[in-house]
This record gives sequence, structure tokens and C-alpha cells, in this order.
Amino acid sequence: MADLHEFEDRLGYRFGNIALLERALTHSSYSGGKNNGSNERLEFLGDAVLQIAVSQYLFTNMTTVPEGGLTKLRASIVCENSLYSFAKRIDLGRFIYLGKGEEMTGGRDRRSILADAFEAVIAAIYLDGGMPQAERFILKFVPSIEALKSGKVKLGDYKTILQEIIQQNPEERISYNVTEEDGENHHKIFTADVLLNGQVIGSGKGQSKKEAEQAAAREAIQLMGYETD
Repeated sequence: MADLHEFEDRLGYRFGNIALLERALTHSSYSGGKNNGSNERLEFLGDAVLQIAVSQYLFTNMTTVPEGGLTKLRASIVCENSLYSFAKRIDLGRFIYLGKGEEMTGGRDRRSILADAFEAVIAAIYLDGGMPQAERFILKFVPSIEALKSGKVKLGDYKTILQEIIQQNPEERISYNVTEEDGENHHKIFTADVLLNGQVIGSGKGQSKKEAEQAAAREAIQLMGYETD
């Protein structure tokens, strides 16, 4: 069974009713397909809470952006790719309750499962602590206003762009790790991971370590829902 108290530490929130968190982490495959025992209803509520929190954040802070632009920005933040990236940042997959079939087929890293569970966790926090606590949790993951105002991510220094996206949360740390070196000395291919608080959020290859790190940062940016081309 998952250590719920360890997961609370990752969330930065302590539940008054820990059963809500347990339900949020319960996939339908674990509950025998019964909706009333899984996180599916919480996912529905969490999606609505997420939409409201992000909408208010954008409406309040981006006063010169028209409705169409706000809608596009919100879509980039709440899309499945972004939610998957947010879930990876708190290592959510390690704490989900899965049935044996899902466990054996890679369910702990399945994009849809992690994104849905992240929304369910939002709902659990909302039901336990109200909108202020849910909003506080959500805004840890929303890119800074400066990053959002930059619009479409341009080709170039993806490492700097990624740092700007993350910098709203000063407690979070980005690091890079070169994991492989293949080929002859004159024609090596390097593989690098970019990690956020020790969790891999992107990988990339290049003909130098720096190039591989840039490719890893680019993939992380894409997984967060930003365009890079």
C-alpha cells in the first residue's frame, strides 16, 4: 500500500480526512471497475476546480489579453500533457492503487491515468480544505506570468525557458543527468534526462552533453503543453 503521509509531504498539504486522498489515488482497475470505489467522480470535480482556479489566475494577472487568448493559455495549462507533467513532479504514479493488469502493463506511467489522478487529488484537497487550499496547490504548477506572456516558446535556449517556467516555485530544483554515451569518440551520441526535484520530466539526445540537455529541456516544455516549433 502507498505511504499516504509521504505523499502528503509531496503535496504540501495535510488532510483532515485521509480517506479522500485514498479515494483520489484509487484507479478503477483496483476497485474492481466500480465507479463508487474509484477516483472517477473526484476526477470530474477536480477538472472543474482546476478550470476555475486557472481561469481566475489568468483573468486577474493577464488583464490585456482578450478572451480568445485567455482560452488558449488555459487550454495549454490544463491539457493532459501538462497534467501528466505536474503528476510526474510529485511522483504521483508511485502512490496510485492499481489492479494487477494495469500494474503489469505500465499503468503507473500511463499519461491518462496520471492526468486523471492529478485532477482527483485536486478534488480531494478541495473537499477537505476548500477552494483556497485547492487553489494554493494548483498554482504551484502554473507557469509564471512572465513565462505565459512570452507566448509561443521560441527555438533556442530551452534550458533557460524551462527554468523561467518553473521559477514561480523557488523550492523546486531542476537538474540534468547524462545517462548514456554511444558511438565512437569522434561521433558520440549522448542521452540526458532533465529532473525536477529528482523526478525525470524529459529526455533527449545530442552530439554533445549540452545538446542532449537542451533536447531534454525541450521535451519537458512540450510535455507541459507548450509549442516549441
